[in-house]
This record gives sequence, C-alpha cells and structure tokens, in this order.
Amino acid sequence: MKKIIFLAFLMPYSIVYAQTPALVATKEMALLKVVVVNANKSSPEGEQVSFVAEKTKKVYGSITDATGKFSILVPAGDKYKVKYKLFTDDKDYSALDIPKTDGPVEFELTINVSRPKIYTLDNVFFDTGKSTLRPQSDKALDELAELMKLKKKMKIEISGHTDNVGDEAANQKLSEGRAEAVRAYLLKKGIAADRVIAKGYGDTQPIADNSTPEGKQKNRRTEVKILSE
Repeated sequence: MKKIIFLAFLMPYSIVYAQTPALVATKEMALLKVVVVNANKSSPEGEQVSFVAEKTKKVYGSITDATGKFSILVPAGDKYKVKYKLFTDDKDYSALDIPKTDGPVEFELTINVSRPKIYTLDNVFFDTGKSTLRPQSDKALDELAELMKLKKKMKIEISGHTDNVGDEAANQKLSEGRAEAVRAYLLKKGIAADRVIAKGYGDTQPIADNSTPEGKQKNRRTEVKILSE
C-alpha cells in the first residue's frame, strides 16, 4: 500500500536520528520519503524535519541531503506531529496519521517551507547598557551556529537595535557592539567570517511604541537577517 501526501507549511528542530539510505518498508515500519522545497522552488540541503509519535513520544527525524531529500522508517499504527527547525525555535505544524495495514506502507511527503527573511533572537540577552552577552544566550546562539553548519551556503546579518532612551550616538554604538558580540560568538563556534556580518541600527527602526515599557522592551532586540541561502 502506497500513499502520497503533500504537506505545506508556511513557517517553520532538533533531535535527529540518522538512518542509512536504501530503506525498505515493512508491515511494522512505514517508509517516509521526504523532500523539502523552499520559496524559490529549490530543494535546500541541511533542513531538519522531525516526527514525534503521539503514543510513544519518540522522535524520528533526519536532515535533507544536497537534493533536499531524505528517507526514514517510522513505526506504523501511530500519529505523528511534524516539526520543522526555524533558527532557534521548534514549531508544531500538522499531524500525520500512519495506519498499520496488511502490507508495507510508503508515504511521499513534499514539505513546502517559506523561511522568514528576518527573525528576532528572543533568547539573546545582554548586560544592561552594555554589549556583554549573558550566559543565558548560549543555548540560542549555539543552536543558530549548528543550523548554519548544516546550511553551509547561508549568509546572515546580525542586526542590533535599541529603544530611544538616551543619546542617539550612544544607542548607535551600543547596537553595533551587541551585533558584533553575537557575530564574534558565532565565529568562535566555527562559522566562517564571510558568512556573518554585523550592523547596528540604534533606535532608528522601532517595531513598537517607545512610549511604553513594553514597547521599549520589544525595540531592544537582536535580529537575524538572511542574506542568501
């Protein structure tokens, strides 16, 4: 029995179980043949997709090869949450029901993804008024570095932003220093220098009302901008 399923996700992970090619479906284990397609209609390498079993909570997943594909075996007779890696976040998308049948089951999944070009690093923190990264930032930045190691062609800009409190020149300098601190962290993790640029924008690009504490907090942010993939 062979089923063809097409899954489309508008936005987009990180337990990954590598499996060898030439896998064969059985009555107990369904074969999933996955291809990821991005907004440019190309099939990118290094995309992480995972399937979380509803009954056992086990995670099955892999990473796309140079052709944007991978194959994986998962137990039949369960429903799976499909997850996709977006920078440092994991997000649930849909449920995939894989029934148990009298014979082998194959599924072909085409996953269409449109990755945002700008993403806020919500879990990156600095000392107040300084460009010193706090230890709590390590997890998010480590995950970003790992993603860039998988997506070898990706180039990004780290953008620093502040609220409008204080002198404009000081805010500009602070935003530049914070962006450079994130870039330096990524370079220490093995990311090539020509793949990451840092820019500070001071208080010139607010995304919220600076007249409220909540708005100021949103404006004090570090962003990742994808330049190319």
